[in-house]
Amino acid sequence: MSIVARMLGCQYPVIQGAMGVISNPEMVASVSNAGGFGLLATAFATDPNAVLSQIKATKKLTDKPFGANLHAMNPLTPKFAELMAEEGLPAVTLSGGSPKQIIPILHKHKMKAIVVVPSVDVALKAVDVGADIIVAEGSESGGMQGFNGASTLVLVPLVVDAVDVPVVAAGGIADSRGYKAAFALGAQGVQVGTRFIATKECIAHANYKKIILETSDTGTRLVNFGRFQIRVLNTPLVNRLLEGEPMPQKALSESSLEDSWVKGDLDAGTLPAGQVSGLISWISSVREVIEEMVKS
Repeated sequence: MSIVARMLGCQYPVIQGAMGVISNPEMVASVSNAGGFGLLATAFATDPNAVLSQIKATKKLTDKPFGANLHAMNPLTPKFAELMAEEGLPAVTLSGGSPKQIIPILHKHKMKAIVVVPSVDVALKAVDVGADIIVAEGSESGGMQGFNGASTLVLVPLVVDAVDVPVVAAGGIADSRGYKAAFALGAQGVQVGTRFIATKECIAHANYKKIILETSDTGTRLVNFGRFQIRVLNTPLVNRLLEGEPMPQKALSESSLEDSWVKGDLDAGTLPAGQVSGLISWISSVREVIEEMVKS
């Protein structure tokens, strides 16, 4: 068994990436029930009671370990961390900024801190402040990106060589080939986001899933949001933004994300997804994804 699987108490070292408002309890529980480690998302959450409700709903669907993603830019993250500790979550991933203020809260409650990083330098800083596991996320991954990232194939072995904690690979992984490649690079597990959007259990709207299935290897774009950029599926809205149309004022609001990601309004916001979308051509169950991924 992989050291990451042992640390998280799951059967397989497959961590479900948490994107915005689409990591619904049904999908999270399905990942954990299939042997992976499901994650609830809190990046855009504004109500601790809603987060608590999501945790309790997930507990009703699985008796397996699961966690959550905490976003450093969210001012409620420390409160969410305490809440998750009280609910007995064994680990969380940390992204979107420095984990320095959050890791002590987690460790006080014996929780594991899994820190997502885009570079060797950030990985070293994360380990210095107590990261238990590093997720090395390549620039081909979906969602938030920096402006000078390295690909998964380059980043993962560099991080493996640089740190003394287990490394998980993220970005460009959708099947058993990517899973095996991650281990060949020295990783002890994988984090998978886009592939889990295109599953039966995911609450993402059929419009979102359809574009993933139809996209090619060049079907994603990077959209500049000022302090960061986001890798998204190429839609008419994205084309207009890249041609100079002003960014919608509420493009990253919780309501806008729900309208686009969950309700299917393709003009309400952008749809995060990785370049790995080009490898995805059908909707599977979560269990089918994981079992194919970890097969010998």
